Amino acid sequence: MQLDFDLRGGPAKPPGPEEAPLVFSVGGLTRRIREILEGGLGEVWVEGEVSNLRRQASGHVYFTLKDASSQLACVLFAGQAAQLRGINFSDGVQVQIFGQITVYEARGNYQIIVRKVRERGIGALQAKFEELKRRLAEEGLFDAGRKRPLPKFPRRIGVVTSPAGAAIRDFLHVLHRRQRGIAVVICPVRVQGKGAAAEIAAAVRELGDSAGLGIEPLDVIVVTRGGGSLEDLWEFNEEAVARAIAACPVPVVSAVGHEIDFTIADFAADVRAPTPSAAAEILSADSAELLEHLAQVSARLRRSVETRLETIRQRLGNFRRTALFSEPVRSIREYQQNLDRLSDDLVRRGTGRIHDRRLILERAAGVLCARSPGKRISEALHQLANSRATMKQFCDDRLQGVRSRLDKNAAVLAALSPPAALARGYTLTLGADGKLVRSAASLSEGDALVTKFADGSVRSIVAPAP
Repeated sequence: MQLDFDLRGGPAKPPGPEEAPLVFSVGGLTRRIREILEGGLGEVWVEGEVSNLRRQASGHVYFTLKDASSQLACVLFAGQAAQLRGINFSDGVQVQIFGQITVYEARGNYQIIVRKVRERGIGALQAKFEELKRRLAEEGLFDAGRKRPLPKFPRRIGVVTSPAGAAIRDFLHVLHRRQRGIAVVICPVRVQGKGAAAEIAAAVRELGDSAGLGIEPLDVIVVTRGGGSLEDLWEFNEEAVARAIAACPVPVVSAVGHEIDFTIADFAADVRAPTPSAAAEILSADSAELLEHLAQVSARLRRSVETRLETIRQRLGNFRRTALFSEPVRSIREYQQNLDRLSDDLVRRGTGRIHDRRLILERAAGVLCARSPGKRISEALHQLANSRATMKQFCDDRLQGVRSRLDKNAAVLAALSPPAALARGYTLTLGADGKLVRSAASLSEGDALVTKFADGSVRSIVAPAP
């Protein structure tokens, strides 16, 4: 078999009659193919359908990108896998990937190491929107239980929007037409284009911490912009904006786009307004309606006060007709006499109670003296001293007896000990192994013996009997 391309970089030349052919090892050939692919193609964009998706415990993602005619092995390492966040990355999804064409040398397969992944077309944006909405809803970010009510009559409103857009003009026009005197703090941001989401989130956090800005606390914050396409409104669909709104300590109203437009910011906010003008209407009270309401409240208050005053007048008239007001001196003297009587009764009853308690105390003192614990304590101490002396004598006697038995046992043991037996003329005969020889029958001719005396030992050899 003859190759039509020289892997060293030029057309293949057939070997001459005396020229040895170039022979690669498998590994060397694979490395050369990898160098040619990486040098010739390098990094490329590829579009296709995801299949055979596998997510490893290491965080790496392996999949195949295919179309109607071919397929390509792909690997997305853990460092770049974080970019899949918010993307519906699964089998059957159409994506565009960017990466390095290379060869997996261990198997000799060519593959692409993915650097970037993006979904294709407007459907990708909608899919991203739905995925983020689902994930944040599962976290409870959109729960109705965490929505806060708006103040009925806000005095200071913060607005996050573009100062040059129509949204702020419509908002201010409706707000001040309906109710004057509301202070508005505008935090200017970009509402479209890359990086606008970060500005919007930062502005919400800043207005939520009014002390950090050196301004009075705000009653409510409005995040708003005019209408537009899905791409125009996309910055309000970013996760950073939703989390900033949800974490804001001040109630937030989202008024983004037209009535038919919905963004992630609308779901995260405490209240959604369909338009900037509608947000102004929600936060302001109509001056004419407010004045009419105040008039009605004033009339009800006047009637209530007049009724209350009439009741008090009647009660005062009744009091004036009582004896307290007609004959005050006599009434005061009667109260003084009653007070003197009660005072005498209190002194008399108190003296009697004290006398009774004194008698009870004297009787108790006599009983206590008769049953004084001092005598019992003295007797107990004497008995304790006798018990201590008896116990000491008993212990001494037992100890003396034990010592006598110990001395006798020591004397018997000394008399029966091997040294004492040797001193009386006995000997001990030991074999070569150091064990005591107890019988002549256990010895054989030539055995070595050691005979111990009281003053030393001698060695001997067993000889035959004469």
